[in-house]
Amino acid sequence: MRVLVAPQEFKGSLAAVEAADCIAEGVRCALPDAEIDPAPLADGGPGTVDALVRAADGRFSTARVEGPLGAPVDARWGRIGDGRAAVIEMAAAAGLSLLREEELDPRRASTFGVGQLIWHALEAGVERILIGVGGSATNDGGAGMASALGARLLDDAGAPLPPGGAPLARLSRIDAAGLDPRIAAARIQVLCDVQNPLLGPDGASAVYGPQKGADSACIAELDAALANYAGVVERDLGINIAGLAGGGAAGGLAAGLAAVCGAELVGGFDAVAAAIDLAERIAQADLVITGEGRLDFQSAWGKATAGVAALAGQSGTPCLAVVGSRSGEPAADFAAVTEAAPAGMPIAEAMSRSAELVPAAAERAITDWLNRPADSRR
Repeated sequence: MRVLVAPQEFKGSLAAVEAADCIAEGVRCALPDAEIDPAPLADGGPGTVDALVRAADGRFSTARVEGPLGAPVDARWGRIGDGRAAVIEMAAAAGLSLLREEELDPRRASTFGVGQLIWHALEAGVERILIGVGGSATNDGGAGMASALGARLLDDAGAPLPPGGAPLARLSRIDAAGLDPRIAAARIQVLCDVQNPLLGPDGASAVYGPQKGADSACIAELDAALANYAGVVERDLGINIAGLAGGGAAGGLAAGLAAVCGAELVGGFDAVAAAIDLAERIAQADLVITGEGRLDFQSAWGKATAGVAALAGQSGTPCLAVVGSRSGEPAADFAAVTEAAPAGMPIAEAMSRSAELVPAAAERAITDWLNRPADSRR
């Protein structure tokens, strides 16, 4: 039996690659002779580089770039497709995980390091760049990224703006004459699983600002700054980013990438699935097992688990889900859902024991599925 193992990360406990290894361990216990095809997944957030590079048999690189507050960080990125495509995570250069809670400050945090990662990819001669934008600590609309690639963001006096989201309130002009010319020849795709606009009550500042350290006053300040930024972008670059669906992803980095780099905003799962030929691999499998940390109504909104279930349904391949926990009925169509955490176990304990609990849950899922009548396994 050929089993495709295609989970996303179990947030806070297992990276997607680790989750795939754990599920595969359980599959081997239940089906010692199974042929296992590991396909760890991501939807544009942390783990995207790892999942894509490993699944596509690519290679990793590391670049020293500026972190969200300017301190140097070593950011890993990858190359796939015979080296012609690069995979970048904004979180590797400007992510929440790079800062302590007391350091969070979206007024000052910058995407400059993301632009540096794009520059490194261009230096490597790639033709296509996939940029995952989940897990950001920034709210600068991609202004830092633009500066790193040669654009000049200037105030009324013609002086360059300092980094961060707040200074965008003083933005007067964008000079794109020095923008790296290689950007025009590259195909850049932004992997995002949200449709939030840049501005307003559903925008970058209001929805995601609080997790980056913004209180109500800061949210209002940042939203006003991004509004000014959007107006200058439309006047100087000819692009309306205020109305761009998904432009609010990563504190507006998605909008900035569209404006400065001509990037296309795409569903993170769809792009990852296409890059690793997931639909074909599902069609060749006898069984698919996916998974995530918590399965709930949000799993239908661009999450990898729902995407896997949909592709499995199209090919008629049964799909099981192994999850840390679940809330309510799953929005996706699974043959069965198995929870790793025993009833009553505290979440913190379950997360700390994921490497033990997930293999056991996968073994139970397979065993229960095999014990069904053959005509009820789909």
